[in-house]
Amino acid sequence: MSVLIGIHPAVVVMGVTGSGKTTVGGLLAQQLGVPFEDADDLHSPEAKAKMAAGHPLDDADRTPWLARCATWLASQSDGSVLACSALRRSYRDILRAGNHGLCFLHLAGDPAVVTERVGYRTHHFMPTSLVRSQYDTLEPLQPDEFGVAIDFTFGPERIVRQFLKEVE
Repeated sequence: MSVLIGIHPAVVVMGVTGSGKTTVGGLLAQQLGVPFEDADDLHSPEAKAKMAAGHPLDDADRTPWLARCATWLASQSDGSVLACSALRRSYRDILRAGNHGLCFLHLAGDPAVVTERVGYRTHHFMPTSLVRSQYDTLEPLQPDEFGVAIDFTFGPERIVRQFLKEVE
C-alpha cells in the first residue's frame, strides 16, 4: 500500500471475535503513541447480555454502538487506535464518517483457529456459538478502502511491524 498514515494516525483494528483485535490494537497504539479504545467496552449492557445468551447482534443493536465508536474516534484529534469488529462496509462507513483518513487493519484468518481461541477465553461475553455468525456477516475490505489485511496467526508484534511497513 505504501501510504503514510499521517502525523495523527487513526486506525481501526478490525476482524471477527477472537482474531486478536484488543491485543494487536493495544500494541499498535503503544507503538504509535496514541490512545487506545476497545469497542467491546462501548457495547450497551443489553447488547452484551444478548451476545452472552448466544444471540448475534443485528443492525438495530449495532447502530448506536457504532455511533459511540465513531464519536470516540472523532474526539481523538491527535490520533487513536480502536479495536472494533467493523464487519460490514456500512459499519466501516459509519466509523469513517468523522474521519476520512481512517485506516483499517483487518486481522483475517481461519474460522477454526478463532473458534479454538474463543473457546479458551474466560470472562468474555462472546460464546463460540457466535463465531460462524461473525464470519457470515464479515465483508472484507474493498479495494477503495484504506487498509490492509494481515493473517492473525502471525502474532501481535509481527502483525504490527507488517502493518506499519505496509502503510508507511
